[in-house]
Amino acid sequence: MNSNYTRIFSGNFILAQTIFNQLKAIGIIPVIKDESESGRLAGFGSSIQGNQEIFVHADELEKAQSIVQEIIGA
Repeated sequence: MNSNYTRIFSGNFILAQTIFNQLKAIGIIPVIKDESESGRLAGFGSSIQGNQEIFVHADELEKAQSIVQEIIGA
């Protein structure tokens, strides 16, 4: 992943989609990385099913982190 992007979340599909939708609603376009889906499409398995990572551009990091904290309650 480009060094201009930072991972702000790693977890289950449902939380990832909620965060993704909230970020889009405020104008942030996040990138979702799903290793298990990538592996499945390539014909390999994954030990962590449904785990997704969300990345945002460094310029949007602070705003995005506040959204993640609101959603996961951290």
